[in-house]
Amino acid sequence: MFADERRQKILELVRANGAVSLRELARVVGSSEVTVRRDLRLLESQGLLDRRHGGAVSTGGLNHEPSYSEKSVVAAREKVAIGALAAGLVEEGDAICVGAGTTTQAFARHLAGFRELTVMTNSVLVAQELARSRGIEVVMTGGTLRGSIYALVGSVAEQALAGMRVRRVFMSGNGLTPERGLSTPNLVVAGMDRAMAAAAEEIVVLADHTKIGLETMAQTVPSDQIGHLVTSDRTAGDAIDQFRAAGTEVLVAQCADEVEE
Repeated sequence: MFADERRQKILELVRANGAVSLRELARVVGSSEVTVRRDLRLLESQGLLDRRHGGAVSTGGLNHEPSYSEKSVVAAREKVAIGALAAGLVEEGDAICVGAGTTTQAFARHLAGFRELTVMTNSVLVAQELARSRGIEVVMTGGTLRGSIYALVGSVAEQALAGMRVRRVFMSGNGLTPERGLSTPNLVVAGMDRAMAAAAEEIVVLADHTKIGLETMAQTVPSDQIGHLVTSDRTAGDAIDQFRAAGTEVLVAQCADEVEE
């Protein structure tokens, strides 16, 4: 790959994801991290992206929030595999919360066959996936619609969770690191995610490899509060080891043979 092609690919990846780790950029473009780091310095000098420790983010920095349409085309088949594996943590008769996101939407598709399940969600897309499942009672939080991600947020949505208690919450985010945990670029979304986490006995994070190693502005769940992490075998082994060392149970979906998105 020529230098101009490589830099264009890097720029496309960062714009599509909002943030991408140095390791992942090097893997996708087939170059060393040293080479990619030089490319990032050049692209930053041209005002096309912002460098961060361990990677790069779209211009606008840590508060850039990719839209649903941007996120839906990233690691799509990987999200399906993660969703299928995460569904194994759900049992008949459970009451669970499901947060907003393209990965949690993929997870919801694998719940359709349950005969007795209560799902509380702030995601219009999750509710839509489950609307025709007779055995599933879907409870929506209410709140203000954040159209870019099809999620209900704000004080009304957060108050709907007050006093609620569910077995597990299944949630995603825009960044996940062993040191800082789960994060999102928007403060209103972060408030809703924290309310969901507080309502659950256990927190399950669903994260494809593009999100691991990245940090965004608002922390939602510290690492030591994550009970399960469901990711894929495209996530770096050392990152998985770090989460396990911190006490998180990591489930790894098999999808290494998939074609690159």
